[in-house]
Amino acid sequence: MSALEVEDLVVRHGQLTAVDGVGLSVEPGSVVAVVGANGAGKSTLLRTLAGLHRPSAGRISLDGDDITSLPTDERVRRGLVMVPEGRRLFASLTVEENLLVGQSTKRKGEWDLDRLYGLFDWMTERRRQPAHQLSGGQQQAVAIGRALLANPRVLLLDEVSLGLAPVVVKAIYAQLPALQSSGMALLLVEQDVAQAQGVADWMICLLEGRTMLAGRPARFTPAQIEAAYFGFHADEAS
Repeated sequence: MSALEVEDLVVRHGQLTAVDGVGLSVEPGSVVAVVGANGAGKSTLLRTLAGLHRPSAGRISLDGDDITSLPTDERVRRGLVMVPEGRRLFASLTVEENLLVGQSTKRKGEWDLDRLYGLFDWMTERRRQPAHQLSGGQQQAVAIGRALLANPRVLLLDEVSLGLAPVVVKAIYAQLPALQSSGMALLLVEQDVAQAQGVADWMICLLEGRTMLAGRPARFTPAQIEAAYFGFHADEAS
């Protein structure tokens, strides 16, 4: 059974259709990447899965249960947790206080502070430091850590590399195998196609809310991906 299943999802903002009939499946221990240019509908898709937007049509299932109409907090309690774009930390709270917000659902699992500090070893000595004093990459790590302490079944990652130096992005993505090994399902939104290809078991490219390409990343040529990303024929990209 898929950890997360999305069927024919439609999301509208007024007269604008932001997500148009998108379907996807995320298996336990796998990474699915959703790529596309600005305005493709990627973040709207993730926010809808998290319960922050109401879909106009379609179905969202978590471990076989229909959660389409459930509020965000109930989705989190069931194990669907998002790391939002922009990190959204509490600037005046310490690193550890921000992390402990993730435990507010009291969902049981293997992630606790000790394990998290083992994954991000620098956090131990900075746990009393206010979050606003951290670098962008460190703040992103704290945002991921906060989500992990909610012990997610499915982790949604929205543009975790945005605005970060390549070396920092590489360090963050290097942690994903440790999450997969625990059976966690990962669905990530990414503008950087090469970054997504490097970690994804399955990749979906959106354009104006529609799925233009879907499959294992190794199947696609650069020209096919570029065509799907920008919306022209593959022969125009070659």
